Amino acid sequence: MSHPDIALSPTAVPAEGADALVIAIPDPAGDDAAPARPAELAAALDAIGFTAAKGAFARVHAPGFSGLPLAVVGLGRAPDARTVRDAVGAAIRQLTGFDVVAVSVPAEIEGGWRAAAEGAALGGYAFDDYKSDSEEKKAKRRRARRVVVHAPDDADDADLAAIRAGAEAVALVKDLVSTPAEWQSPARLADIALETTADLPVTATVWDEARLAEDGFGGILGVGQGSDRPPRLVRLDYAPEGAARHVALVGKGITFDTGGLSLKPAASMVGMQEDMTGAAEVLAVVRAAAQLALPVRVTGWLCIADNMPSGRATRPGDVLVIADGTTVEVTNTDAEGRLVLADGLVAASREHPDVVVDVATLTGAMVVALGTRHTGVMGHGDAVDAFLRAADRTGELAWALPLPEHIADELDSRIADVRNANVGNRAGGALYAGLFLQRFVGRTADEDDAPRIPWVHLDIAGSSMSTGAPYGFTDKGPTGATVRALLEFVAAGGELL
Repeated sequence: MSHPDIALSPTAVPAEGADALVIAIPDPAGDDAAPARPAELAAALDAIGFTAAKGAFARVHAPGFSGLPLAVVGLGRAPDARTVRDAVGAAIRQLTGFDVVAVSVPAEIEGGWRAAAEGAALGGYAFDDYKSDSEEKKAKRRRARRVVVHAPDDADDADLAAIRAGAEAVALVKDLVSTPAEWQSPARLADIALETTADLPVTATVWDEARLAEDGFGGILGVGQGSDRPPRLVRLDYAPEGAARHVALVGKGITFDTGGLSLKPAASMVGMQEDMTGAAEVLAVVRAAAQLALPVRVTGWLCIADNMPSGRATRPGDVLVIADGTTVEVTNTDAEGRLVLADGLVAASREHPDVVVDVATLTGAMVVALGTRHTGVMGHGDAVDAFLRAADRTGELAWALPLPEHIADELDSRIADVRNANVGNRAGGALYAGLFLQRFVGRTADEDDAPRIPWVHLDIAGSSMSTGAPYGFTDKGPTGATVRALLEFVAAGGELL
């Protein structure tokens, strides 16, 4: 994982040990109380016409100001913590070639130092890629290895620990998603889950293909049976003593998705190692919860398979049996994520957690509906509102969508209990997937009349990957979308009350 270490300093413009300085500057036109700029800095900014518009970034020559290479980033008018997080993240992302960077944010902005530290930690991430560049080229594009943020003397160490854990969780997801599928089989991803939690109070259990068959996980087996690399199910359990709440997380982990026998077009297959993002996020959040010693039990279920075509692969028209005995007619083998998640939801529900959340790069329909920055949120109970509040607190974009009963009958199969895809009908594809998953969310107790467990479904098909120009602290590539919101949601125990 490559993200900068974050440290705090009570000095507003620290020079000792820093190689460069970033100053976040509000637009003085938006607030009569904006702090006055030192004369040397003001002159340098006037010379380049810097207006401090939100997100504006510039390298500035002002040797009389701090004696350090200087960059400024605009906060716009009436900036808040969210603005600071994005702006500082953008600055650290763009300011390359320096090992230690100091950051200064106006003390008047409530929560400003926390937001600056988080933005720096997120914006400073870089994937140790496979480019064969010279060391000189690598050094020029290298981002800061350490960022020192100006903070008050009474800055809370717990806040800094949470910022570091969140950044590390996002970095872990980005690393895993960026790894080519040739080096990340289902068995290898399961091993990574064990390795990255080995030094934490997390109990890990792995189902191989034999145990999956023995325990009836027909969805995961059915999706993975066409591959030479057999599937896995991983359970991670962080159960601190005295935990009053239990949150279960279920992640889709398709290590490569060809579509199976319902083969994707060539262009649509590029980048399909990303289809394990949901499982990576579940791993990262469980790990971060344990690192922070949150007083909440968190159980993670990673549903991992390769979806490949072969003589063994599941065929359209085959019937799979999910872990709860539900029979599913597979009408489209490229609607495989909901099949592995069905097994995971059944397994998670058997432990009667207080809330279940599944996260998956599930449907192209979600990209059509909400674009590439919003996560689609579905579910039942108060859990959806609780997650949306968590997302709002962390500044992540999420939008609630319905689960309309009037299309539920389109799940009906002539030969099985349900079918996995409504072939030939493109309307409401993301909703159809949500309705399918809802069937596998269990009840709060073993009685048939017990209410269903509160449930949230996160479709990150669009938000998990940035394919356009970088923005804020977000690079082109995997985004780690919903990791911080999930960690916030878990820390609040689901915040259902």
